Amino acid sequence: MKMTFRWYGENDPISLKYISHIPMMDGIVSAVYDVAPGKAWSDESINRIKEQASVNSLTFEVVESVPVHEDIKLGKKTRADYIEVYKENIRRLGKAGVKVICYNFMPVFDWLRSELDHTNADGSTSLIYRQGQVLNMNPKTGNLSLPGWDASYTKEGLVSLLDEYKKVDDETLFGNLKYFLDAIIPVCAEYNVKMAIHPDDPPWDIFGLPRIVTDEKNLDRFLTLNDSVYNGLTLCTGSLGALKSNHIPRLLRKYGKMGRIHFVHARNIKHLGEYDFNETAHPSKYGSLDMYEIMKALFDIGFDGYIRPDHGRMIWGESGKPGYGLYDRALGAVYLSGLWEAIEKSSDKKPNIDRI
Repeated sequence: MKMTFRWYGENDPISLKYISHIPMMDGIVSAVYDVAPGKAWSDESINRIKEQASVNSLTFEVVESVPVHEDIKLGKKTRADYIEVYKENIRRLGKAGVKVICYNFMPVFDWLRSELDHTNADGSTSLIYRQGQVLNMNPKTGNLSLPGWDASYTKEGLVSLLDEYKKVDDETLFGNLKYFLDAIIPVCAEYNVKMAIHPDDPPWDIFGLPRIVTDEKNLDRFLTLNDSVYNGLTLCTGSLGALKSNHIPRLLRKYGKMGRIHFVHARNIKHLGEYDFNETAHPSKYGSLDMYEIMKALFDIGFDGYIRPDHGRMIWGESGKPGYGLYDRALGAVYLSGLWEAIEKSSDKKPNIDRI
């Protein structure tokens, strides 16, 4: 298991030096953030991240993410050009030593919460989701400005894009995803870069937009779109865990046994209803997910890939990008590493996929 930490580049208030202070930290997860979706990343930009990480004794082997242009998701004629650019980005990242690309195929927005700074009983703040509030949002007429939305779209552009997606249902989106995968996976195999799709967050339809990476049935279907080992998953415990029917330890064992889990986002959430949840501190007692069983499942499948603590609370007076403060994610990283060490030392040190 390789512990990593998301870093948003030179404008991130959290320095690489501070990240390197976190015990058991192996590397960073980052990207080139000043290039629009559908454009090529320069070798210089990629290698600069690698060099900055190396100076701080950190690796840069996971990218999150290389955005998939909306024309690819929509299956427009222009997708061919954008796919060629995507292939070139894979080549350049592979040459720089990147092993995994985390990406998503969610229409229009990457993730959505109803509140980004909910005040908890202890005074910390966290991201929360309330279905009722979201259903009352109108992305066409409202003043939505949330991190999951592409800020480059004007209000008119967003309305136009939402209208285009009225013609896209689950079947169409699956077809467009297969077309994309079949085009890029040969390049991934050539440059030894594994694609790891991130589940939809939250994993159900919102604003009439299709969501297809949501549950076991859809994950099974996704993996059959292209059966190469280079087509795999980012197993996000919080995203999939928002749907109560998703049993995360069992999914980890199932897809880990297949060798299709390339990256793990580990975080906890507290279910407050069928479609309502709060993001919490990482330890099991604070949420609805059993983090010990999740880490145990990873150990049992012999997971030697990349993991990172995902969204945390904002604590100890820290401000900045909601969910991405230093302190709570650092605590999460150490907690996860501690669980791993305890599981390893209390076992015979031989992973066993059949353990329940």
